[in-house]
Amino acid sequence: MTTYPQPTTFPQGAGFQDGVWTQTLTPRAQTEGRAALFLDRDGVVVEEAHYLHKTEDVQLTPNAGETIKAANARGVPVILVTNQAGIGYGYFGWDDFVAVQTRILSDLNASGAHIDGVFACPFHEKAQGVYAAVDHFARKPNPGMLTLASQIMGVDLAKSWIVGDRSLDLQAGKNAGLVGGIHVWTGHGSKDGERAAALGVADYAFSASPATNLGDARSLISILL
Repeated sequence: MTTYPQPTTFPQGAGFQDGVWTQTLTPRAQTEGRAALFLDRDGVVVEEAHYLHKTEDVQLTPNAGETIKAANARGVPVILVTNQAGIGYGYFGWDDFVAVQTRILSDLNASGAHIDGVFACPFHEKAQGVYAAVDHFARKPNPGMLTLASQIMGVDLAKSWIVGDRSLDLQAGKNAGLVGGIHVWTGHGSKDGERAAALGVADYAFSASPATNLGDARSLISILL
């Protein structure tokens, strides 16, 4: 059995499944069978900070809290799904990740919003040691983090949506069988070709829509979910 690095202290509801971070903050009875709103973290919920690992660099994107709060009010589980190659590269560790997550959740709580689940994948083909993996099942654009969320939280993927700043976020949603995704202009979203690639993920079974940021996506999300 592979032994993976661990944080000094596990926060509420946190653990690992095959090296992938899993954290549930809401009882399954409240998420079972519901359509979920999956959110990429860096560049969507918080401003892109290039391997974010310092609490002082945490800054919510415009009106992110209001959008999440609106989903909370409708009983839509909000779930973060984040690639964390920085851990795999050895740039920072799980204690740094926990500290940043604690700050993000605190800042969202201050705006009356909450997150129901958090899934993070440290695996990458260029990672070190145990995190070195080619095409890992949980690393977006693969659907592993979303399918884990369905297994653990019971959310209905076939009714769910994802918001991301990269085409790989929407591709992960498509690969997981979601209804559709929203591409935002924040983070990596404004890079050349990124929007076109993200919207190009759409087909007859998966919708793709544009938005300026997560706050701007609020009205669209309220219609879709």
